[in-house]
Amino acid sequence: MDSGDTAWVLASAALVLLMTPGLALFYGGMVRAKSVLNMMMMSFVTIAIVSVLWVLYGYSIAFGGGNALFGDFSMVGLGEALNDATTINGGEYKIPVLVFAMFQLMFAVITPALISGAIADRAKFLGWSVFVTIWVSLVYFPVAHWVFDFGDGDGNGVGLLAGWGVLDFAGGTAVHINAGAAGLALAIVLGKRNGWPKAQFKPHNLPLVLTGAGLLWFGWFGFNAGSALSAGSLAGLAFTNTQVATAAAVLGWLAVEKLRDGHATSLGAASGAVAGLVAITPACAFIVPWSAAVLGLIAGALCALAVGLKYRFGFDDSLDVVGVHLVGGLVGCLYLGFMATERANGAGSASANGLFYGGGAGLLWAQTKGALLVLVYSFVMAAVIGFVIDKTIGFRLNADDQETGVDLVEHAETGYELGTTGSSGYRSSGILGNAKSSLSEQTASTEVSA
Repeated sequence: MDSGDTAWVLASAALVLLMTPGLALFYGGMVRAKSVLNMMMMSFVTIAIVSVLWVLYGYSIAFGGGNALFGDFSMVGLGEALNDATTINGGEYKIPVLVFAMFQLMFAVITPALISGAIADRAKFLGWSVFVTIWVSLVYFPVAHWVFDFGDGDGNGVGLLAGWGVLDFAGGTAVHINAGAAGLALAIVLGKRNGWPKAQFKPHNLPLVLTGAGLLWFGWFGFNAGSALSAGSLAGLAFTNTQVATAAAVLGWLAVEKLRDGHATSLGAASGAVAGLVAITPACAFIVPWSAAVLGLIAGALCALAVGLKYRFGFDDSLDVVGVHLVGGLVGCLYLGFMATERANGAGSASANGLFYGGGAGLLWAQTKGALLVLVYSFVMAAVIGFVIDKTIGFRLNADDQETGVDLVEHAETGYELGTTGSSGYRSSGILGNAKSSLSEQTASTEVSA
């Protein structure tokens, strides 16, 4: 084993885990004050559910061999991984299997968490928890196998998209197209929020949004550069491309806002950063840095335009999961069909030339069919799962509960205790509690006298 590579991948795994709390802040700031806790809880419960399922059987389905569609159950419980010195994912990476498994776990965690933004303000917490459990088992784990499993080096257990030659370094298909398509399906199944689109659903805390976006940007270096699985030149390329593409996407989004609306907004800057991060994810190790800047500009501009599609087509994607993750993921994947070059990281089985580098249309076709397969599969499965949950245990909050606020209804808490008596869901005690009680009694007495 290589201690430097092992340390880098462990640190990267921690960075990717940080992305999910960062996402919770990003999404939490974008919803109304009465929904902020629920929005953040949807991310936190996803960490808990997926972590347990990944160890029990998720890693085995994704990386346990098997066939092109589904891994086997040879690694159930990860008991067989304890004594393995290196991964066997089509390469000789000198890191322990458990380190690789934990790194990949963080991808499995954030993918369903991304979906939650599409159904903000109107989803029952239990319904969401059941959806995550089923969706990761039937969709994410198999799709991760399709995309990320390159077999044992002898051609055995190669995932479907990997066998097609699809390039996806860190999850443009498995993470972002997958989550974006599922978000679209759930937004349709659960229907529109009360009053949408006429009612104003403005972000209640833009500093929180910017903080979350900053944490996502920071954690994404683990997401992309960590996918090199070694502390070397490939990680450096992925790191560089991640930074420049994200920065360019901020500029692209803000330019569209300024030209279209006359103002460049903080929400636009945060959203542009995420759009750039999404688009560079599949491409970060297969293009040169100047090309990453071009990709960022394109993705930022296109995603800024795409977020308006929900008004044209009438689906209530609350926090623009479709416009940012589905569209951004598609842009990044298809861009490789044109701009991928072996000059970026050297010729090899996991590298190819795109159309503009003399590679013909073969890679573009592979990228297109791979992206469409994941999109359709995830959309159909999410729609079916969401529909069944809604018709059985219930998934959508009723109109009255939406008006009351999902935080209070689902969690008996509020995000901000702004009143004198508070409504945080727990009973005050001690001196502070007595003071509040006394103040309430005085107020009530005054009102009766009046």
